[in-house]
Amino acid sequence: MESHKPKILLCEDDQNLGMVLKNYLELNEYEVVLERDGRLGLAAFQREKFELCLLDVMMPHMDGFKLAEEIRDINPDVPLFFISAKTMKEDIIQGYKLGADDYITKPFDSEVLLLKIKAILKRNDELSKESVNVEYDLGKYHFNPKLRELTVEGKTQTLSPKENELLKMLSEYKNDLLPREIALKRIWGSDTYFNGRSMDVYIAKLRKYLKEDPTIEIVNIHGNGFRLVVPS
Repeated sequence: MESHKPKILLCEDDQNLGMVLKNYLELNEYEVVLERDGRLGLAAFQREKFELCLLDVMMPHMDGFKLAEEIRDINPDVPLFFISAKTMKEDIIQGYKLGADDYITKPFDSEVLLLKIKAILKRNDELSKESVNVEYDLGKYHFNPKLRELTVEGKTQTLSPKENELLKMLSEYKNDLLPREIALKRIWGSDTYFNGRSMDVYIAKLRKYLKEDPTIEIVNIHGNGFRLVVPS
């Protein structure tokens, strides 16, 4: 059986550097999608699931900083490295403020980059193993996202993948605002009008599942998102 190769999104407008880096990473057992500009990079990120992003800063159509903002809206947790010829302190600080895990200045040593990639993927793998078993007590309910089960008074409801992901996000933001666009981008991939209507349908389903406990409420914060209100 073929082992899983971590998938990397590489956005680099220098064709030579992009191909050299892509080939080097593929030789080291990574799957690499190479895009030449930020707009194409964003489209790839919306289309596929990546374990890590390597972003050049200066790119046509959408620069690396703007692309990082868009990626962070969709997935706040994916590891993100900037690779840039911009070495000014202000640029490096901006990169980290946007949630970068590393800011690597050109020219760089490919072997050092590889070691950094291995280290962060290993760390994330360990963190995901730890967080995989997070369960939630919501009033009378017990919610197990791993099994997609919502249990109340001995009765268990098995949730669909989208219902499960939405309730998980609401539980993570319990008694706080879950921004509508973050939920849409993470679960549906984009915050279009039609996806918004779809999410409203799933919210209505979750309200129905949670009606056994009148102290629990999913409140619509008009135009902003939802709050799962659970008594402490």
